Amino acid sequence: MSIRAVFFDFGGVILRTEYQAPRQKLAERFNMDYDDIDQAVFASESSKRASLGEISEEAHWLEVLKKLKQPASELQAFQDAFFGGDVIDRKLILFIRELREKNIHTGLISNAWSGLREYMTKEKVIDAFDSLAISSEIGAVKPQTKIYKHALQQANVNAEESVFVDDFAVNIEACEKLGMKGVLFKDPQKGMRDLKRFLKD
Repeated sequence: MSIRAVFFDFGGVILRTEYQAPRQKLAERFNMDYDDIDQAVFASESSKRASLGEISEEAHWLEVLKKLKQPASELQAFQDAFFGGDVIDRKLILFIRELREKNIHTGLISNAWSGLREYMTKEKVIDAFDSLAISSEIGAVKPQTKIYKHALQQANVNAEESVFVDDFAVNIEACEKLGMKGVLFKDPQKGMRDLKRFLKD
């Protein structure tokens, strides 16, 4: 069965932390390790709630600042420092646009807070996608089945006609249980080779 839709994760695939120095410097400011500040932002209870759309992204960030005993006025500076080493893979975005030109549905499946759609619009990458399945808008996170089914319904394709690219093995295993093809993304070159192999079949 030929591939009619390709779905991508956002953080870790399209947006990657290419330079650790800014986040490391921020961690040191609070006498924390890099992994500790990473966990404080991405693995806290407020992060989980924001990913499910139970609270706004801003509310999550304010909770992070509160735990670090920082005033709300520090929000923008903290975010700028935390994400200072993150880079959007513009070559990958170009490839995704090329898929659209070949009449392949391009979609996003992302565990993300409420600000992702606005961020993608600001960075001028939202037009590369025909559909967005964002956890905070759906109320379900990967690897839950609901978010994959939502994406498939948006694309109007069967699971067997789709491929999903993600950087977590558990998320790939979940999509494959539904019948989707999965590409575990660890680096751009290998990820693209693996994806193109499916597209040639």
